[in-house]
Amino acid sequence: MITPSQKPIGSGFGAATTAADVVREVDLSGHTAIVTGGSSGLGLETTRALAGAGATVIVPVRDASKASAALAGIKRVELEALELADAASVAAFGQRVVTSGRPISILINSAGIMATPLMRDAEGHEAQFATNHLGHFRLTAALWPALKAAGGARVVSVSSRGHQIAGVDFNDFDFKSRPYDKWTAYGQSKTANALFAIGVDQRGERDGIRAFSLHPGQIPTDLMRHLSPDEIAGFDAFDGEGRPRIDPSRGMKTVEQGAATSVWCATSLRLAGIGGVYCEDCDVAVVHTKDTGRKGVHSWAADTELADRLWRISERLTGVAPA
Repeated sequence: MITPSQKPIGSGFGAATTAADVVREVDLSGHTAIVTGGSSGLGLETTRALAGAGATVIVPVRDASKASAALAGIKRVELEALELADAASVAAFGQRVVTSGRPISILINSAGIMATPLMRDAEGHEAQFATNHLGHFRLTAALWPALKAAGGARVVSVSSRGHQIAGVDFNDFDFKSRPYDKWTAYGQSKTANALFAIGVDQRGERDGIRAFSLHPGQIPTDLMRHLSPDEIAGFDAFDGEGRPRIDPSRGMKTVEQGAATSVWCATSLRLAGIGGVYCEDCDVAVVHTKDTGRKGVHSWAADTELADRLWRISERLTGVAPA
């Protein structure tokens, strides 16, 4: 069944909206947010917007010195060690946050990898599925008590229009039997991000936890580091002088515009009473079942039954569950 609320609501914002536009009249004073990937690219701009609106933002990092340099000058930012692909590191991070007693009002799962060569985590899972989905599944489960304590938290999962490439292959998500294709693996992980948001919302609504997923737009960032020059050229993301092309109507955005939908999902009052939906251009997206590259969410990423199936498998694979 398709998530019932998966339809546009007329937010008043659009493709060219920036994260600063979204929070212009938002006061997050006294709230604490966590942004994975919050020291670079879209995550950095998301951190900047939330902190600028008054939130204290915890940024989990692998390289504290590099992150400190990137975040210099942004007030109310705290760094905490985390390796998202390491289950023990995720558990330790979650325990530190929960035992601190601070409620977490916003969790934005923004970190990720894209189109990598075949790699596997310590448990043998394909790296894009393991990092983009299982890492954030573990993290959200570990932080569940702090999210409940907020009495109205939001969990935001940064997906991508790339989810339209592939649904989740429940028989072989780790590419043990089928040939590895880096784009199929990426698409599967981004579909998992969207289904994960549905799963969080289904289980969290009674505790005031609502969840959303989103497509930020096509923005040249370090996420493209595994692509060849020819692959990057194929995206037509840069002009003849090497400058990023900016055309929000086509999804080609600045970093400030790309971060807007994450921030909107995390803060908008228009989303009160709504959850488990996939968003883009600062609105809830339409559903479609044909083609790729179109605006909207593919039905395989908006299906509540598939979301529940993925959740149960993820609990088994990770050995963790929200409590």
